[in-house]
Amino acid sequence: MMGMPGGSLMYISTPAEIEAYITQIPRGVWIDVPTLRNDLAQIHGADWTCPLTTGIFLRILAEAHFERFREGISNEPTCPFWRVISPSSPLAKKLSFGPDYILEKRKEEQG
Repeated sequence: MMGMPGGSLMYISTPAEIEAYITQIPRGVWIDVPTLRNDLAQIHGADWTCPLTTGIFLRILAEAHFERFREGISNEPTCPFWRVISPSSPLAKKLSFGPDYILEKRKEEQG
């Protein structure tokens, strides 16, 4: 399945765990989704972290935090999802706010 050898252990994370992982990434540091997935698999003694559910959970987190920001509930999204979601990724293009917001946040963090 999805290029994983038979008998491999696949970990399925949760939105809360992915959010906790992202919030510990230092300001101005970007990682890619495969790194996030690999790290979570290693933490849990698995060979893989499910790419499908990870993508779904990242989208849920990004949309929820952006919505709270847009509605004025917080000054900015409290989960810095732009540190993991690349502005050139297919996921960024699916987000309601698009890749431009991710680019803007990354530029802010660079100085």
